[in-house]
Amino acid sequence: MFDFEQIKKIIPQRFPYLMIDRITELDEGKRVVGIKNITGNEVCFLGHFPDKAIVPGTMIIEAMAQVATFSFYRRGKKQKKLKFYLGVVKDVRFFKPVYPGDQLKIEIKIIRLTYNNGVVKAKVFVDNETASEGELIFIRRK
Repeated sequence: MFDFEQIKKIIPQRFPYLMIDRITELDEGKRVVGIKNITGNEVCFLGHFPDKAIVPGTMIIEAMAQVATFSFYRRGKKQKKLKFYLGVVKDVRFFKPVYPGDQLKIEIKIIRLTYNNGVVKAKVFVDNETASEGELIFIRRK
């Protein structure tokens, strides 16, 4: 649905913080699914942890948030970059570590969505197993 080049036109993040490789599903007002491929070349692995690379939880939350911002995307409307800030990270849990070579499938279920804010439930899967989940709350940037 959205490849990497299209994603760059829609969200403001850039290397090394652009965390999404693809948006595979967008059901406006209901659900968004995105993909993040983890490679051994990620900058975070320089320090987390050099002897056994594990993706930091904060990077997983950032990937969740970037996929979730597509909840605010409206097809057919001429839009500039999406302008929403992550305001609250609520009840995020990590169930299994994520390593280089893993692919994150990030599913976002929209709980509440208005012009100025949104609440979503995020779930991250690796090989069809839940790796992380939580709730994210966004506010519109002025």
